[in-house]
Amino acid sequence: MNILYEIGNSLYVNITNRCSCACIFCIRKEAEGVHGSESLWLEHEPSINEIIQAFEQYNLDQYDSIVFCGYGEPLERLDTVLEICKYIRSKSNTKIRINTNGLSDLINGKETAELLKGFVDVISISLNAPNKHDYVQIVRPAFGEKSFESMLKFAKDCSLLIGNVSLTVVDEVISQSQIDACREIAEEINATL
Repeated sequence: MNILYEIGNSLYVNITNRCSCACIFCIRKEAEGVHGSESLWLEHEPSINEIIQAFEQYNLDQYDSIVFCGYGEPLERLDTVLEICKYIRSKSNTKIRINTNGLSDLINGKETAELLKGFVDVISISLNAPNKHDYVQIVRPAFGEKSFESMLKFAKDCSLLIGNVSLTVVDEVISQSQIDACREIAEEINATL
């Protein structure tokens, strides 16, 4: 089971295949893995102990960052992410990043940015559209139209509490004018695009 995999000088953490979105561009429809990794489809969601055992095989200080990003939304397992962040912090000062769809508050039924403060150095959130209508068409979130505003609120909260937030778009699926509008959204909340 492929819990950890390397891309460049980063170590990626794959802890779930669950995701509350069905993005039209999702790589999971096209390939078993990414950037030469083995399959990222999990036989089961690994326990905290299984994840820690996987980490024990690596020297965490050799990486520029440790990134929660696999074939699912990492914040579907918020409590596990927090426990693993505590473990990483006990072993290394390597930066921790979460790549997320930004729907953590809806997934977990509560505000979650505050819980990540102090554990996570960088949050990368999939914006992918400058407005609710286009977002729902492209991202196809399970929570429907309220997802766009919830994602933006989470991004704003993270910007205030964590500081280092980037919003991302897949430029092959939206126009340059939409990208420009997304850049304005990022600037409004002190995030990068």
